[in-house]
Amino acid sequence: MAQNWPQRLWLVRHGQSQGNVARDAAEEADAHEIDIDMRDVDVPLSALGVEQAKAAGRWFAAMPREERPEIILSSPYVRAKQTAEIICQAGALAGGKAKTLIDERLREREFGIFDRLTTLGIRERFPEEAAHRKRLGKFYHRPPGGESWADVILRLRSMLNTINLHYCDRRVMIVCHQVVVLCFRYILEELDEAQILGIDKQAEVLNCGIAAYEFDADVKGLCVPTLDLWNYGAPLEAEGASKTSAPDLMTGTR
Repeated sequence: MAQNWPQRLWLVRHGQSQGNVARDAAEEADAHEIDIDMRDVDVPLSALGVEQAKAAGRWFAAMPREERPEIILSSPYVRAKQTAEIICQAGALAGGKAKTLIDERLREREFGIFDRLTTLGIRERFPEEAAHRKRLGKFYHRPPGGESWADVILRLRSMLNTINLHYCDRRVMIVCHQVVVLCFRYILEELDEAQILGIDKQAEVLNCGIAAYEFDADVKGLCVPTLDLWNYGAPLEAEGASKTSAPDLMTGTR
């Protein structure tokens, strides 16, 4: 390989969380706040989210050993760590159960003053900031105390450097969050703002939806990331676990 890339890379969004459920209830009730009394980092999986993670884990475990992931990395958020642990327990890794490697650069996008607010709540409490976001667009808008998509991309570029340095030629799985998955696509496929927002608009990233990249040399001998799977939910269908996704709303419990 001309560059240091993994042999294969999977991106898995965490299973449905209790925050996803609470957010949906708040939106349906036209509430301003999401009724969940804990930090976003501490929000666990819902019962359905556990089943989704088990289904994804069994799908990986059914692969030939020489094709399964060797390394599993996770966001430090509880819902992502739980998803990674359940996937590991299902026998998904080629070498058997192993410690999940936690990296804070894989964390959910930080929402700052918009945390725990619904779209309606943001418009009512911070109308000027909501108008500013509408003008600027969500890719570059940074809520006070929070992050823009561009901010997430900056930390993920560093994350990829670490992966390429430590896990070159290995098969790597990353368990993370909706916007983080999309921002990885932005980097790996060298997309622009319009392209990644277009992908985001097409469909929500499924809970435990799977993306996969291969890294084959091009005609110049340079290794090019190639998207092999995107938002793949077949494991959930096969195992009878319901598919769920959370719309990309400016809330802190996704």
